[in-house]
Amino acid sequence: MSSMVDEDAGARRALEHLNSVLTANETLEAWAIQRRLFALKHRRLVVAATSGRFLALKRGLFGGFGLTDIRWQDLKEVKIEVGIIGACLTLAAFASPDLASASAQTTTFIYNGLRKDQAEALYRIAQGHDQAWREKRRVRDLEEMRARAGGIQVGNLAGTAPDVTSADATQ
Repeated sequence: MSSMVDEDAGARRALEHLNSVLTANETLEAWAIQRRLFALKHRRLVVAATSGRFLALKRGLFGGFGLTDIRWQDLKEVKIEVGIIGACLTLAAFASPDLASASAQTTTFIYNGLRKDQAEALYRIAQGHDQAWREKRRVRDLEEMRARAGGIQVGNLAGTAPDVTSADATQ
């Protein structure tokens, strides 16, 4: 019973750290904590999905914490592997600030030993953001290719179409 209380206190402190780094309009959507079995030589990791980014918090042995921050628009791919004891969440993120560049280098982040139900919730959120930003990058890539090719967009702009009715009336 006391180990469960200690575990809840540790998770509560980790969530306090997470909440302390949220921006003004940012909300915490889901979080997952590493199982103790996977953190025998270090403090457990806490990962979270917010309305604007993915966060990974690594608490120091004697206080403090380190934070990894992946903006949703930088996310390239997310994968999950669920095992018997825990889940592994893998994220690939663009290392370059140029979001639409197809040849941008990526950085991979791996988070092992997460609680399965929590990791699955994080995966669903990250996958949704990944799909939304993939479509935005695709549209931007098309616009950039069109601009490089010197193409113009042809459309029926107001005031530019010939007035067919007045031309027909003069004949």
